[in-house]
Amino acid sequence: METISLARGIPAPECIPVDELAACAREAVERDGATVLSYGPVGGYGPLREWIAARHGVDAKRVLVTNGSLQGIAFLADRFAGRRVLVELPTYDRPLKLLAARGVDVTPIAMDDEGLDPDSLESALRSGERPAFLYTIPTFQNPSGRTLTTERRRRLVELAHDHDLLVLEDDPYGLVRYEGEAPPTLFELEGGERVVYSSSFSKTVAPGLRVGYFVLPEGLAAELEALAVSTYITPVLLGQATVFEFLRRGNFDANLDRVRSLLRVRRDAMLEALEQELPAASWSRPEGGYFIWLELAQDIGAAEGVTFVPGTDFGAAKNTARLAFSYVSPDEIREGVRRLAAAVGAAVGV
Repeated sequence: METISLARGIPAPECIPVDELAACAREAVERDGATVLSYGPVGGYGPLREWIAARHGVDAKRVLVTNGSLQGIAFLADRFAGRRVLVELPTYDRPLKLLAARGVDVTPIAMDDEGLDPDSLESALRSGERPAFLYTIPTFQNPSGRTLTTERRRRLVELAHDHDLLVLEDDPYGLVRYEGEAPPTLFELEGGERVVYSSSFSKTVAPGLRVGYFVLPEGLAAELEALAVSTYITPVLLGQATVFEFLRRGNFDANLDRVRSLLRVRRDAMLEALEQELPAASWSRPEGGYFIWLELAQDIGAAEGVTFVPGTDFGAAKNTARLAFSYVSPDEIREGVRRLAAAVGAAVGV
């Protein structure tokens, strides 16, 4: 029996525009090869930085293009090593590991179906050491798929102002929306003084290009650039220039529509399978993104022939799990959920 992975939070192979990116890479080299094949500015490929800056209404020197957005989080963890950081519970496991490795004191903030709980955040801000920053994924969160409501976003921004709190808004999934109206980003609501905005082209173009970016206050941008200089001599300009060419040709929106269409079908297949196979369980119902959060009445163990990520990896309870629907086909999703349900049934003697 071949194992089905509901663990891989990456786009399905058919989501990646291989032919278009091949043409863009070739054009990037032919048009600007002397630049993209040499050493370059640590902040990233100039035209891409300008495109990102224009999209977010900031000066380009506030943009730091990184080797995937996780690298920027690593730089922030280095900058605030040994300090206290607030995170959602549950939250993306990779930043948790980065923070732990740097001696950061992590304080979890409770969530519910409407996202991070502002009352829990305010309580954490009023006690203990002043935090270096809050790490949040407000839209289609990894791992829960939840989205912070607009009302709570406004409250979070008010708390950031009242407590002079730096907020890292990690937003790699926000554009992968299948239905509903997009709420304003925290960055838009706050104005970018206390909110650092992070995103990536991994979920909307191709993860192997490793192009993420941060929009930072000027002083912090200079500090993180200095950390980048001490880490590598030059960024991978060819990947960044390939992304820019893809954007310059006007391919981004059409490709995003295609990705949404391919993944919406997978999201729907998983929701339908859960209704059919695990009706007694509860789960999130995301309007976009890559993940569904599953909660059972009993602890979740291993299941034969299917993999998923246990909730404990994200700081949550043993009766929870992250199910990724982005990588496998709808038929594989249905079979994977069936196998998971069979394992759950066997565990409780059904």
